[in-house]
Amino acid sequence: MKKILHPAATRGSADYGWLQARYSFSFANFFDPNRVQFGKLRVLNDDIVAPSMGFGKHPHQNMEIVTIPQEGALKHRDSMGNEGVIEAGDIQIMSAGTGVEHSELNARTHEAVKLFQIWVFPEEEGVAPRYDQKRISDLLSPNQLSTVVKPRSAAKNGDLWIHQQAWFNIGEFSEKTETTYQFNNKEHGAYVFVMDGSIVVENETLNKRDAIGIWDTDSVTITAERNSRVLLIEVPMN
Repeated sequence: MKKILHPAATRGSADYGWLQARYSFSFANFFDPNRVQFGKLRVLNDDIVAPSMGFGKHPHQNMEIVTIPQEGALKHRDSMGNEGVIEAGDIQIMSAGTGVEHSELNARTHEAVKLFQIWVFPEEEGVAPRYDQKRISDLLSPNQLSTVVKPRSAAKNGDLWIHQQAWFNIGEFSEKTETTYQFNNKEHGAYVFVMDGSIVVENETLNKRDAIGIWDTDSVTITAERNSRVLLIEVPMN
């Protein structure tokens, strides 16, 4: 087994006034040659956007984008004709493919929106852009890791999927729980990110916003303390 620790305090940061951002991987003004990506996982940004502010229309291409609001609401509009609001408790996916433009604005005038935005390299470039979203609560089972996004090849009707052999899993633990995650492919790795609370992963204690990458193993065992929330992203390492 191999592992790499990413304590929360070692992330990159930026303060644009309207945006407070923390970067798990090199992004914008933050560059660390040892933290460009984890396998096919390229971006995990932890953003706080001021009321009524946000990202104006901008392009993306050949990237799988997953957005998970934590507090507040985010208004989305894109060149595919999609327009709507995603709130805390929702998860949104967008395949940029051949190219898409979109804007993301805080939908509320009186409170910040807090969100994670995650980018994964696609397994195939030049696909048709697409968009989908769901309520996370509909996808979760209590006190265990639940898969919320799958590869297209593993998806059934109604599943959220992306163009990569990646599995996004979220665990919401109201009780202290030990759980073991089995990799779908032995060539994959897992990036384990603590959204809230505290966990122990392979003898490493992680607190809120800490992360660990693990590979060269078939499984990962996590002990989550009460009231902890965990994001585990399984991705190809090559």
